[in-house]
Amino acid sequence: MEEVEYDIVIGLEVHAQLLTESKIYAPDATTYGVAPNTNVSVISLAHPGTLPKLNKKVVELAVRMGLACSSKISRKQIFDRKNYFYPDLPKGYQLTQDRTPICVGGEVVINRNTTLQRSIALNRIHIEEDAGKSIHDGHADTLIDLNRAGVPLIEIVTEPNISSAKEASAFLTEVRRLVRYLDICDGNMEQGSLRCDANVSIKPRGSTVLGNKVEIKNLNSIKFVQKAIDFEFLRQVQLLKQGKAIISETRLFDADKGVTYAMRTKEELNDYRYFPDPDLSPLHLSEDCLETIRSYMPLLPWEVQNRLNTNYQLTEYDANFIAEDKLRFEYFEATAVSQKNYKSIVNWMMGPIRSHQNNVNVKTFGITSDQLAGIISLIDNNEISFSSASDMLFPELVNKPELEVKTVAKKLGLLLSEHQVDLEGLVTEVISAFPEKVAQYRSSKKGKALLGMFMGELMKRSNSKINPKEANKVLVAKLNES
Repeated sequence: MEEVEYDIVIGLEVHAQLLTESKIYAPDATTYGVAPNTNVSVISLAHPGTLPKLNKKVVELAVRMGLACSSKISRKQIFDRKNYFYPDLPKGYQLTQDRTPICVGGEVVINRNTTLQRSIALNRIHIEEDAGKSIHDGHADTLIDLNRAGVPLIEIVTEPNISSAKEASAFLTEVRRLVRYLDICDGNMEQGSLRCDANVSIKPRGSTVLGNKVEIKNLNSIKFVQKAIDFEFLRQVQLLKQGKAIISETRLFDADKGVTYAMRTKEELNDYRYFPDPDLSPLHLSEDCLETIRSYMPLLPWEVQNRLNTNYQLTEYDANFIAEDKLRFEYFEATAVSQKNYKSIVNWMMGPIRSHQNNVNVKTFGITSDQLAGIISLIDNNEISFSSASDMLFPELVNKPELEVKTVAKKLGLLLSEHQVDLEGLVTEVISAFPEKVAQYRSSKKGKALLGMFMGELMKRSNSKINPKEANKVLVAKLNES
């Protein structure tokens, strides 16, 4: 019998913690990393007789996300109680939006400007509150930290139209970029401010009938999302090949072992017993309110890319790199105010600055935009070599925003104008030291590839205190002498 091939069908639920100073229905702070059970009050602890009050900022931030995703914004909304018991959910229910999500439909475009570009349709974006945190590590009893209870979230729910783990990864990457551009969430998955649940099912190739859905909860990195989905696809295929049923259940992902494992059987919607919360009034959004939020919308990533192409004549590759992160774009534009060599700005951000960051924290540019503009000006004016600037000047300026670029360069003795180097003599010295390389250069069609070696030797012997352009000119002339 011919082996049956299967397709995977994926839907994602992404929870983004909103950047508010207080919780969604209480005045408690939302500060991360404070001592357990300090960001609490009688409201978040669900004391009898306490009443919730909606945080207006939460609504504004949720609408921003909806506008960025071309969703329909609901004008009238009610809040629902989603009933289930967990020890870190003090009320015994979660306040959410079941029937009237604040944003309906919409899309997120992934792999934009590539041959893999496609639109991932959204079902909804709704507002809800987070639960607290249960801590099991190394304790005989479960410990409860309620600092997170009542922290505002939006849940971004896709339609089940993602067809691979790579697409799921690309979707989550784009959502993280969007929430950061919109200033609604810091996108920090390690701290849990952006989390993802993946709903995975498979079907025989060509069939329209989906298999039972399995939910993988609380994935806290883009890499883990891809690995968990890939594993789950293979697990479900193996079960069907063995003639076994796929159980509709909730599973967790063990990152160390690279496997998913069962947590509990999957709840049905009626298990939650949704009903409208009697303590919260319906929310009405006026057109004036929506227009105000629209007027404060920042540039979105694809708009930034167009701006970089049009205003700064950057290539598609360079524009994509800068637009990858909002802080990166803001740093580029701040530098471009006084430095018109836009390509050099990008090269420095891709090279020395990126190397300094080690891709850990984009906020750590090391030097200010004014300092970077100053370094590039020194290089363009032939006052300092690039190697001196990157190897000696840049490290000296890192994390010292008060230092002036030219003053430091002069102090380090890097300014070319202050050095009288016998360039022709130095070139002659280098050529004399490598007669075999000179002969190879003059006899081989690939000889010009040796120029880099000769230039490197010149820079080393001069301690990078010669003008590279002038040195290259003299070097080529000497090498071409018969």
